[in-house]
Amino acid sequence: MSMFAVIRDWIDRHFSDPQILVLGFMLVVGFVFIFMFGDMLIPVFASIVIAFMLDGMVVRLARFKVPRMLSVVIVFIVFMICLLLLIIFLLPLLSHQIAQLLQQLPMMLAVGQSELMRLPERYPDIISQAQIKQVLDFIGVELNILVKRILSLSIASVRGVIAILVYLILVPLMVFFMVKDKVKILCWLANTLPDNRLLANQVWREVNQQFGNYIRGKFLEIVIVWSVSYVTFKLLGMQLTMLVSLMVGFSVLVPFVGVTVIFLPVALFAYFQWGLSHEFLYALIAYAIIQLLDGNLLAPL
Repeated sequence: MSMFAVIRDWIDRHFSDPQILVLGFMLVVGFVFIFMFGDMLIPVFASIVIAFMLDGMVVRLARFKVPRMLSVVIVFIVFMICLLLLIIFLLPLLSHQIAQLLQQLPMMLAVGQSELMRLPERYPDIISQAQIKQVLDFIGVELNILVKRILSLSIASVRGVIAILVYLILVPLMVFFMVKDKVKILCWLANTLPDNRLLANQVWREVNQQFGNYIRGKFLEIVIVWSVSYVTFKLLGMQLTMLVSLMVGFSVLVPFVGVTVIFLPVALFAYFQWGLSHEFLYALIAYAIIQLLDGNLLAPL
């Protein structure tokens, strides 16, 4: 059997079903559309994710015989209250702690530089002055790049503020109508698709269920890890508690990698505050326990 015959036989076996072709065509069109207009559709994607989370609560209220429209209104009001609380209380606190971090950054850099310069004296057989100089030069270059990026962001801050204000108005409106008109939107999408789409419908139902469960589960996981981290670090007396705990909460979005990446700022903040003391060790142990509990209790759920 020739190579062309083998290829033709493989194509006939896997692509003879028109439903597979329809599903493949829909996926290709969707990916191309997202690739071309992804930046413009960020508010839409954010609205879809939030709508997935809120729709789960609407469905739960419907189980208690609450009319869907009333359920949508109740859930949306709760969502707007949470959003306003975040804007009023969380954002000012985060901005204050970020400003505090920027003020402490020169002192942290000076302490870090002095500690690095002492390493050749402590471990002359392992680390040399030339290696330390290379490390400091590399850090200096990276800091210059970071400063330039911050300056460029500050120049475009007015535009960014306007975009954020637009998103704060646009996204809640889209979320409300996505949840309210969920059935109409799905019916409209179904009418625009080919009739022979049984396989696509089956894939959509499975993806819809799994994606909704994933979004709601990750949101709860972030909130729980964030809250536990905040309380833990607050009890330890760590500075920049909200900023650090927020980073720990969002670290669960990328399993394993997020834990490793966020460990560095947690360790650095604890070291610059307490040095190599018992409090520093307690902070690292607390972080490790939180991540272990998350990985073994929350993530499997």
